[in-house]
Amino acid sequence: MALGLSLGSPVTAGEQVPVNVNSAPLEELVTLSNVGEVTARAILEHREEHGDFESVQALTEVSGIGERTVEMNLDRIELE
Repeated sequence: MALGLSLGSPVTAGEQVPVNVNSAPLEELVTLSNVGEVTARAILEHREEHGDFESVQALTEVSGIGERTVEMNLDRIELE
């Protein structure tokens, strides 16, 4: 029996797992602090229209995400 996380495994409350903002589905994006469903959808739309985020700071171009939200999630946001 293999132990560990699979790519499709659900995240449980309180887990601080990394989130790749360039590939994560809505269900993973909403696990970020201060990111609800509306903001997660805005991330997905921005990604579709503009391509991958090249920096964490580029997330502030998304409606609903400011410097504070980026700072709150710095330890969890991944780009690759």
